Amino acid sequence: MSTYKAPLTDLRFALYDVLGVERQFAELGYEEASRDVVDAVLDEAARFAETVLAPLNAVGDEAGSKFDKATGDVTAAPGFKQAFAQFVEGGWTGLTDSPEYGGMGMPKVLGGVLTEMVDAANLAWGNFPMLSHGAVEALKRYGQDWQKEFFLKPLVDGRWTGTMCLTEPHAGTDLGLLKTRAEPNADGSYSITGTKIFITCGEHDLAPNIVHLVLARLPDAPPGPKGISLFVTPKFKVGQDGAVGERNALRCGSIEHKMGIHGSVTCVMNFDGAQGWLVGEANKGLQAMFVMMNSARLGVGVQGLGLSERAYQNALRYARERLQTRSLSGAKFPDKPADPIIVHPDVRRMLLAQKSLVEGGRLLSLHAYSLLDEAEHASDAAQREKAETLVSFLTPISKACQTEWSIENTYNAIQCFGGHGYIREHGMEQLARDARITTLYEGTTGIQSLDLMGRKTAATQGAGLKIFLGMVEEFAKAHEGDAELAEFIGPLHAKAAEWAQLTTGILQRAAQNPEEIGAASTDYLFYSGYVVLAYWWARSVAAAQASSQPEAFRQAKLETARFYFARMLPRTLAHKAAIEAGAEPLMAMAAERFGD
Repeated sequence: MSTYKAPLTDLRFALYDVLGVERQFAELGYEEASRDVVDAVLDEAARFAETVLAPLNAVGDEAGSKFDKATGDVTAAPGFKQAFAQFVEGGWTGLTDSPEYGGMGMPKVLGGVLTEMVDAANLAWGNFPMLSHGAVEALKRYGQDWQKEFFLKPLVDGRWTGTMCLTEPHAGTDLGLLKTRAEPNADGSYSITGTKIFITCGEHDLAPNIVHLVLARLPDAPPGPKGISLFVTPKFKVGQDGAVGERNALRCGSIEHKMGIHGSVTCVMNFDGAQGWLVGEANKGLQAMFVMMNSARLGVGVQGLGLSERAYQNALRYARERLQTRSLSGAKFPDKPADPIIVHPDVRRMLLAQKSLVEGGRLLSLHAYSLLDEAEHASDAAQREKAETLVSFLTPISKACQTEWSIENTYNAIQCFGGHGYIREHGMEQLARDARITTLYEGTTGIQSLDLMGRKTAATQGAGLKIFLGMVEEFAKAHEGDAELAEFIGPLHAKAAEWAQLTTGILQRAAQNPEEIGAASTDYLFYSGYVVLAYWWARSVAAAQASSQPEAFRQAKLETARFYFARMLPRTLAHKAAIEAGAEPLMAMAAERFGD
């Protein structure tokens, strides 16, 4: 069985030494988020993740959820309901939400830390609170006052949970094709009719009511995406006076049998004239949907990070314990019958790849969450807008890269275990199976790359990229005379310039051929991800040098950064070559020539 221990030392280094959250919290008015309070939050979150959630990870995988065809009810995996009750009792569901709605009002970056610990401990269980958070964000921004009072507060305090009901059998990414109908009723509500699929946590027994946010069409809605509205449609009816009524006309039709995350319930949801209430303006549902999606996409990126962290921990432990042959340069542990496999260069390659992607990716994620804090609480409007633009740009990078890297990291962890990684006993194959879904839900990697290249770059003339390149330039200037950072500053500065040139080249070619956007998008996304992590590794070395961390910790940061720049950053060369090859090699072949 795999184990998990929260990486508190590195989390504190990331928050305090690299990101400087103490200063940020003071500037943004988070008066309650003192270092003592933050440390207490980290310690208690670690305890909950390690002692309550982690032991249930294999249980959820083996037992899964149980579906009653006769009633449509779902029973969660053993222990999941009790763990959720403890989570609610601890106030974790409202950690970062406003006290106005019953939350604790802590910074969102602490929510990112909590999410990593939860997902590393038990990814399947972590889906239950994650989907609620997306519903909270949408209702907070677009809900009517009575909806905030009677739906938002129970979601924040954990009495109820939430879902996003977007996908239909015939309409995946193309939501303009959805057919679910919303017919107006005399009391101001709507009757929602249609079928939604792939609904995470759509039915379960963890909470007495489930708040579904459903995309549907009004009778007079225009065709396509501009005719979509959003409706709050609870499992048990809720009136405008807050009274909870009878069971709504909706139920789970079946649950999916999946490759991984067996403890997470994935439902087909049937709405048969269910009572729903319009959220926001009619035919403007996509705006609210993107609020939910962006929240979920950052969260799924952290899921990838959490899986990678757990995989690395177990691979490192095994590599230190497993004795197998001698080092090529001579015995390193002559008192043992063989050396532990961590002495071998190829095992170190896999471990360092994991370590560099995990610790660099952690800073990518936490920086994005800190930008959410700025976007919401900075006193200066220009600062809020800048933070919003940058986090929008970084979200598809974080979601896609961290989830794809989780596949690489769990693969490398299995390789470190050899044949033992392939069997259930060690728990590594579960991490690999669980990782696979993270690249798919809340938008596949291809969708993230199109979002980055299209909406976040071409449509904005590279607004987010320019802000990030400005951060690189500022960092490079600040350390221009630092001899200990010179080995990183030069390559980072060169990659930043190349990134800008590549972007300009894609946009120029796309002006002549729109297919260039799609042809370049995935390679552009990964190129971007590797350069972003190069920046954070350079920042990590600088922060470690200036910190009071032990010498061994500072040296480990330096050596990992050197590995990253020498072995990982060169991956950008292949992505650059693919980008510059253009659309022609992809689009030249007629569809019928692909084969029978």
